[in-house]
Amino acid sequence: MVEWKASSYAGDNIITAQAMYEGLWKTCVYQSTGQMQCKQYDSLLQLPAIVQGTRGLMLSAALLGFIAILVEMVGMRCTTCLAGEPQQKDKVALVGGVIFLISGLLALVGTSWYGHRIAKEFYDPFTPTNSRYEFGSALYLGWGAACLTIIGGGFLCCHCSSDGQSKSPRYPPSRSAGQPGKDYV
Repeated sequence: MVEWKASSYAGDNIITAQAMYEGLWKTCVYQSTGQMQCKQYDSLLQLPAIVQGTRGLMLSAALLGFIAILVEMVGMRCTTCLAGEPQQKDKVALVGGVIFLISGLLALVGTSWYGHRIAKEFYDPFTPTNSRYEFGSALYLGWGAACLTIIGGGFLCCHCSSDGQSKSPRYPPSRSAGQPGKDYV
């Protein structure tokens, strides 16, 4: 998504003929006629360090999320991998949950770092009013995805930490178990 930061309409900047968006990979201008023109960044080395860092964090988060899905598929109880070893399966599921947690933290750090930069530049008195930006929709989506990934990884970690105890339900003995000859259906 390109809407990591969107042009602001605060102060005297009430130009509604075009809206500018900047993302991690390209910049776009949306005209009031419905036309959108986008331009990819020319050089990786000319980008600000925060854009390069956020790119790296978000790509790492996506890659770790994919690895966590693969690991978690092995650790799920509905799969046949490691079917004879339930304790190993729980450990693999726990590792998948930890990888999800790390992936969510990387995404949260990347989006928060970029969001902090936008807020800092918005409230900077030396930034001209017509070049101020606000949070874009991709930033909100990134925060939401990071939080859900952290919550999911936390659930997986809490569910899988059984310390090797049996997870079969324990039922009290039936009343007829101690009385021979009384078999009720």
